[in-house]
Amino acid sequence: MAYQVLARKWRPRRFADLVGQTHVVGALLNALKQGRLHHAYLLTGTRGVGKTTIARILAKSLNCENPNDGEPCGECSACLQIDSGRFVDLFEIDAASNTGIDNMREVLENAQYVPTSGQYKIYIIDEVHMLSKSAFNAMLKTLEEPPEHVKFILATTDPHKVPITVLSRCLQFVLRNLTVEQVSGHLRHVLESENIDFEDDALQLLGRAAAGSMRDALSLLDQSIALSSGSVSADSVRQMLGVVDRHYLFDLLNHIADQNREALWQTLTELTSRSIGFDTVLNELAVLLQELAVQQILPQADAESDVLALAQKLSSEEIQLYYQCVIHGKKDMPFAPDEYSGFLMTILRMLSFAPLAAHEISADDTVEGTELQDPKS
Repeated sequence: MAYQVLARKWRPRRFADLVGQTHVVGALLNALKQGRLHHAYLLTGTRGVGKTTIARILAKSLNCENPNDGEPCGECSACLQIDSGRFVDLFEIDAASNTGIDNMREVLENAQYVPTSGQYKIYIIDEVHMLSKSAFNAMLKTLEEPPEHVKFILATTDPHKVPITVLSRCLQFVLRNLTVEQVSGHLRHVLESENIDFEDDALQLLGRAAAGSMRDALSLLDQSIALSSGSVSADSVRQMLGVVDRHYLFDLLNHIADQNREALWQTLTELTSRSIGFDTVLNELAVLLQELAVQQILPQADAESDVLALAQKLSSEEIQLYYQCVIHGKKDMPFAPDEYSGFLMTILRMLSFAPLAAHEISADDTVEGTELQDPKS
């Protein structure tokens, strides 16, 4: 049997299997249980957060022969046919490939006929914002007063391009990006079910790299398994993503705090000899500074020893200043001559500046040299 990628194999088939999006799932389940069904739904959100998956599960729930409090049973003929892509009353349309008015007219003409085997005819239109203006105009009347046996489920990554006249006729749900903890937790469940060895640090790296997209996370997980020959290690994931080892980040911050220019330059030289992305170094540096700030406010006994030591060494003002330098360095990166130059100037900026309150000053001390100077003097 051909290998099935993890993103397809672990695609949720029930609402209960979805990770996150509880605000959407709860609303849909309540509507299904109470029979308060809208004729058109619009699902919006970035790629890989579950728009098409929720649309298919909703299609199953609407046509399921034995629903359980809104959840599809997954065993009736309608559920099995939808899962296998053979349900004759479910139409999935890619608006990016069918943008014209002729395609939409064909859909609308077909919608007037009663379902062949299911209770509802379901039209899932993906990337609906790609439809032409004339195609949108053609579907307006049907969206407003569709036949009772028809349900439209629209999905898009760019709702701002959907005409307001279409938005007003749909029940809109905004799907949120998943957190790093949600992504890494699901990856852990997948790997444990697949009996694949892994390291927790590797899952955290994959969770951050996915940027809120579960599909991207599973694709990256597939890639990391192939790279490390059947397991998922932090070193292989760092190599794959071009992420720097954390000990370099601790070295950089320690050398900056100590104003040790020679040691700092040596660490920078070591970094240049590794195949890493310097934009990702700034990302990881920002994450570490955030951990330090949280550690100072809410000390965690199980934190890394390096995090504990650095949180005690740096003042809160220094951490905030360094964080701002890193964030601004990320913004300036596209304007730098090259990636390394932008990263280097960010590090030198952190080395050159120190907050006034970086070191503790008693109430009786006087801070000199802060008065305004007369430009005429």
